Amino acid sequence: MTSAADAAGPASAATPAWTVVIPVKAPAGAKTRLAAAVSPAEREALARAFALDTIAAALAARTVARVIVVGDDPSLAGAAEFLPEPADAPRGLTRAIAHAIAHARVGDDEADLRPVAVLLGDLPALAPEQLDAALESASRHPLAFVRDADGTGTTLATASAGVQLAPHFGADSAARHAAAGFVELEASAGLRRDVDTIDALAEALELGVGPLTRVAAAGIPLRGGAGAP
Repeated sequence: MTSAADAAGPASAATPAWTVVIPVKAPAGAKTRLAAAVSPAEREALARAFALDTIAAALAARTVARVIVVGDDPSLAGAAEFLPEPADAPRGLTRAIAHAIAHARVGDDEADLRPVAVLLGDLPALAPEQLDAALESASRHPLAFVRDADGTGTTLATASAGVQLAPHFGADSAARHAAAGFVELEASAGLRRDVDTIDALAEALELGVGPLTRVAAAGIPLRGGAGAP
């Protein structure tokens, strides 16, 4: 694991310009674990807000040259490049990510040589400088990942220029990334706090979320003693 100083330091001018892939599911089918705590309309609004706030943070990061949103709803891409996920079976997160990585590395020599990262789209407390710090740290390793706040999942997986990226998102992804040779990075709470539950939403709000999530969460009763701003 890299040091806390690696994760906390500012991105340097020598850090490569990254392509960041963000897979995003359409809100109607996203964040189903929130369904027991919020109405269908609130769940969809939160899922959309999480994605757009995450994408905005990635677009604002100084080390990021290109953001590709892969999914089935172009309205979720914000100002980023949208890539439709493959329409034929089998569909799913793994195939959508692989499709976007291949797309990112096809083209001119600059695109082929650019380092690539996969960032999950449910990180509403992510700040651009937090992503910059993690990517600067990741640039020192062929493959790297960030463990989520719950300890078993992954929020970010990276590959340096010229290194093949085949991430292992899904159940127990942190352990599978480590077993596959990805170096674990220390990272800020905003990069680690993905949101699948109402308690995770409360934690994200305490950290400070993007403007769309703040609006979408307003008035929703939260467990764990936290309240929406």
